[in-house]
Amino acid sequence: MLFLAYVLRIPFRYTDNPRAAPGPAMFGTESSLSMFLNTLTPKFYVALTGTSSLISGLILIFEWWYFRKYGTSFIEQVSVSHLRPLLGGVDNSSPNNSNTSNGDADTNRQSVSECKVWRNPLNLFRGAEYNRYTWVTGREPLTYYDMNLSAQDHQTFFTCDSDHIRPADAIMQKAWRERNPQARISAAHEALELEDCATAYILLAEEEATTIVEAEKLFKQALKVGEGCYRRSQQLQHHGSQYEAQHRRDTNVLVYIKRRLAMCSRKLGRTKEAVKMMRDLMKEFPLLSMFNIHENLLESLLELQNYADVQAVLAKYDDISLPKSATICYTAALLKARAVSDKFSPEAASRRGLSTAEMNAVEAIHRAVEFNPHVPKYLLEMKSLILPPEHILKRGDSEAIAYAFFHLQHWKRVEGALNLLHCTWEGTFRMIPYPLEKGHLFYPYPICTETADRELLPTVFHEVSVYPKKELPFFILFTAGLCSFTAMLALLTHQFPELMGVFAKAFLSTLFAPLNFIMDKVESILPSGLWHQLTRI
Repeated sequence: MLFLAYVLRIPFRYTDNPRAAPGPAMFGTESSLSMFLNTLTPKFYVALTGTSSLISGLILIFEWWYFRKYGTSFIEQVSVSHLRPLLGGVDNSSPNNSNTSNGDADTNRQSVSECKVWRNPLNLFRGAEYNRYTWVTGREPLTYYDMNLSAQDHQTFFTCDSDHIRPADAIMQKAWRERNPQARISAAHEALELEDCATAYILLAEEEATTIVEAEKLFKQALKVGEGCYRRSQQLQHHGSQYEAQHRRDTNVLVYIKRRLAMCSRKLGRTKEAVKMMRDLMKEFPLLSMFNIHENLLESLLELQNYADVQAVLAKYDDISLPKSATICYTAALLKARAVSDKFSPEAASRRGLSTAEMNAVEAIHRAVEFNPHVPKYLLEMKSLILPPEHILKRGDSEAIAYAFFHLQHWKRVEGALNLLHCTWEGTFRMIPYPLEKGHLFYPYPICTETADRELLPTVFHEVSVYPKKELPFFILFTAGLCSFTAMLALLTHQFPELMGVFAKAFLSTLFAPLNFIMDKVESILPSGLWHQLTRI
């Protein structure tokens, strides 16, 4: 359009037509417009083109920043949210739309619940594992947001309103709120100087112990103290709400200690002992599902290659009424893949078709991939692993890292399992072309996973996996092209004004040739008097 204006600065030439008799008003308007455009110099057009290029660049920068921060185009969002209702794109009065809105609300509520952050049941030890990684690499594997969630968990599990009665518990109540690790460790030692305190031993085992052996010794001391507190509070739990809260706290402490002791046994190679401890813990406290001890049990049973017991655990916890996890879904897929993976060949399957067992294995893989589509890239080693965070987001990248970190070895142990996964996992996406709107076996994929994972994972050295992949909005591409095109035109017009004028006139002549041909045909068909009246108007 800018070059159209540049070309129009040349005086208009009116082609006389014997059948057309334009009036003086038309010639007056044409001469004044030509006079105005002839007074404009090439510098004006260069400045005009440069200004439009600058504005396009600013729009591009703003669009890119908004897309990187919020994952959507600002112009598209404004168009859909504000302009579409004004143009009548939304009808709030229709009952069908009301039903749709209710369905959307239900989906949104489900998405919010699925975006809840959970404690990682296989989280590592800070002192013996996370800190050792920091000492070797100089990188911080945990984010501030993740550690802050852990501090909130500790305050919830290990404190109660009656802590002020015992001095050691009062000190530990403050210790769990400390941000400085050294201050927490000093407070734990101070509490132990007063009396034996189970939570103080827990803190030292988690954060001060530099090896798993040291952590296990401290947890055994914590177990001795914790069992005594649990027995005393169990006898007094019905004497009032204060005693009930204290018993609930002592129960949480005891379960946490036993679970961590089982994990120590697993890390030190005593896997059968770890399995026994986990089974006993699940029998003793069957209602405390918040710790997800069954996921620790599944991992230990897979290490023992006790697949029959793994299937028995899955039969209990892979229920439609219970919340799913990557561990549940992918372990079920691994067991079904194990039955056919050693003899599976994609070429043979394409010739003869899939058998019933192979079909079941493929469907189990598709189910697992639909639940968490980030896991296969880590299992297939297409994406590098990092240390898992202390909290995970179900169906997110953080859960995928936590699962693959501990279960990759189990997939490698089953011959052909990774090959079957490699050949079939991408087929899931053909069944769910719009995963944010509608799922196949699960609810639509929540849109909040990327934001939460960026808070949980160290983005400094880890690229967060995003699903579905976000393509650049049309307006960003359009603005980038417009900015580049106008900047190039401004430079060429400034350097070669006459030559660019010739090119512009030739381009416009070619562009308007069909229009001129149509106008000539119309002039030849319409009566001259009618055309004269139209031109006067």
